[in-house]
Amino acid sequence: MAQVTAAMVKEIRELTGAGMLDCKKALEEANGEMEKAKEILREKGLAAAAKKAGRVATEGAVESYIHAGGKIGVLVEINCETDFVGKTDQFRELVKDIAMHIAAAAPKYIRREEVPTDELEKEKEILRAQALNEGKPEKIIERMVEGRISKFYEENCLLEQSYVKDSDKTVQTLLNEKIGTIGENISVRRFVRFELGEGLEKKQDDFVAEVMAQVNQ
Repeated sequence: MAQVTAAMVKEIRELTGAGMLDCKKALEEANGEMEKAKEILREKGLAAAAKKAGRVATEGAVESYIHAGGKIGVLVEINCETDFVGKTDQFRELVKDIAMHIAAAAPKYIRREEVPTDELEKEKEILRAQALNEGKPEKIIERMVEGRISKFYEENCLLEQSYVKDSDKTVQTLLNEKIGTIGENISVRRFVRFELGEGLEKKQDDFVAEVMAQVNQ
């Protein structure tokens, strides 16, 4: 397989406007061939989605998801451009699926830009300390920290999480595909997630595993 470099990812991103991760995956799938990678992005609707991302989306829907037994509850608002699309079964199903994903994956933020600076710096300090304790050379520690921070984003930011129904795509990729299919900009505006007994000292059941089991049925 041809090596996919950062320069290649940057070039195809500039050409298509698709997300960095989507560009990287398309290049890997295309074995480094730029034209083939562009075709892959177009087929998935990702290049078209990027062009619609700046359009105003104020319609949409608020959806709830309650885990069986009332142990986890989620409310999410997802916006589209028109009331007509907001009422379609396809859009409603998307909103419901993302609500279920939030219940299972427990994101803290929608996108990485929302992570507070003090939390990010604290996380970096912890990661630096871990790298030093592992005996890593100081000259590579910063590079390691940046790599692990990317993992932090993937675990805590909704749009960068692996989608629970298809781990080969992120939630952002799912949204991009729907944008390409539906033809309107779609964005997650806000969500709130409640977990029974969260923050209280008590025996913790694996609620996330239970939700995942339901998703995979």
